[in-house]
Amino acid sequence: MKKILNAPDAYVDEMIEGILAAFPEHLKAAAVSERGTRGLVVAGAPIEGKVGIATGGGSGHLPLFLGYLGSGLADGVAVGDVFSSPSAQEMLEVTRAIDSGSGVLYLYGNYGGDVLNFDMAAEMAEAEGIRVATALGADDVASAPLDERETRRGIAGIFFAYKLAGAKASEGASLEDVKRIADAAASNTRSMGVALSPCTIPAAGVPTFALDDDEMEIGMGIHGERGIDRGPLKTADEIVDFMMERIQADLPYEAGDEVAVLVNGLGATAPSELYIMYRRAARVLDDRGIRIHRAFVGEYATSMEMKGASISLLRLDAELRGLLDAPCYSPFLLQQVHEPS
Repeated sequence: MKKILNAPDAYVDEMIEGILAAFPEHLKAAAVSERGTRGLVVAGAPIEGKVGIATGGGSGHLPLFLGYLGSGLADGVAVGDVFSSPSAQEMLEVTRAIDSGSGVLYLYGNYGGDVLNFDMAAEMAEAEGIRVATALGADDVASAPLDERETRRGIAGIFFAYKLAGAKASEGASLEDVKRIADAAASNTRSMGVALSPCTIPAAGVPTFALDDDEMEIGMGIHGERGIDRGPLKTADEIVDFMMERIQADLPYEAGDEVAVLVNGLGATAPSELYIMYRRAARVLDDRGIRIHRAFVGEYATSMEMKGASISLLRLDAELRGLLDAPCYSPFLLQQVHEPS
């Protein structure tokens, strides 16, 4: 293992300490346990009259989850150790800190440990009189067939749910309406990833899986979960064609649709390579008569230092398009008002 760190067991806490030190005017601690500070909220929380949005999951995925706190996005986050769930108590403390009386939406990826602890936190919050609703990101088409979609894992496509639900909450919408938008974003998003190398969890000190130098695995999850096709490294166009065919067929996305596209780097992929992938994805969509309304290319949900990328498509209607174009800000993400095209 070759990483810039002090001690493996201090990795998460020192990362959070650094984030709080870098953005003290924007973020503050909310949940402090024997493990250290594991919950953050926006500095102005709770925001009067606004539904709070809470997210969380394992560390190791920056800017997911810690990077999506801000105006037009989420209000609070709880994180666990690398690739491990936060505790229910940490999530409860974040919930308390962001509830203005309008309720709290839990928005996170569909992983067993997260579901268990978030559901427990919701029960404890509701016992205190805080209304909680839940929406799950489950966009990875490689993780389960369509008829078992409710078991799919969430990957980078959850970014779209943060963006749309956050915009709706900023309008002063009800908890039910914010959940409706988060669910609509999730149900209209499909993703798939490809890995070219593993990553190493600091506490473990060894790679999470093994790939030969000339191998790749398509469909691998952001924790190293098994994909659907392992073999020799293909060209960028071949990789994108494979992924796009399966993503588009799953919803399906059809001629005349309008979409947002996310090409996401997993932590060690050069930006130039992501744009090579986007170039091909845009060409595939254009050939099929699908219009791109907005593109996002960069690191939105990483897996430590894994080399690879994912592609996500969000199918838009007029309401979702307007929410996608709304301004937002976090220390990790800035979007100005988008002029209609």
